[in-house]
Amino acid sequence: MTQPAFQKMSVEEYLRTEVDSPVKREYVGGFVYAVDNSDGVWAQAGSSKSHAEVIMNVMQVVRPAARRQGCRAYASEIKLRIDAQQSFYSPDVMVVCGPENSDPYSETAPCLLVEVLSRGTAHTDRHAKYAVYTALPSLQTYLIVDQYERRVYAYAREGASWTLTEYVGEGVIPLPCLGLELSLGEIYAGVL
Repeated sequence: MTQPAFQKMSVEEYLRTEVDSPVKREYVGGFVYAVDNSDGVWAQAGSSKSHAEVIMNVMQVVRPAARRQGCRAYASEIKLRIDAQQSFYSPDVMVVCGPENSDPYSETAPCLLVEVLSRGTAHTDRHAKYAVYTALPSLQTYLIVDQYERRVYAYAREGASWTLTEYVGEGVIPLPCLGLELSLGEIYAGVL
């Protein structure tokens, strides 16, 4: 499938059309982008099996912990709304521990964000989304997970700055907003 052209539209038009869109989209500063989930496949019929498995593996660990603490965990479908940027993103995994907002389709204050790399999204996840996500005051951890090899880039907030730890093969990643650790074995179970 060829890449859909960027479309300029208002926030209101994006929100009105997003519910019925046949393609997963993000809205960044007035433009709508179709999301390339994996290996050049536009996210209308899903993503690669390994991409989906990694997301579900992470969710199996973080969702029970989130519920115990009164937090909410989402996989891909709920948008991250960033009002200051007039943007809506679709993180692969998002955990929110603050109060619920009134919008049933988005959250605004995540403490944990996870993006699973695909060839089509790697540059955006590592650069553009990193810059936007780490500017969120609520965010404590941003994980970039490689689906092709056992490698996770873990960004952790330390005061006003961010520290990067790269985990390769094995390792345990602290998730302070949930008070737990996530191992590479859990992330890649049944995948790599």
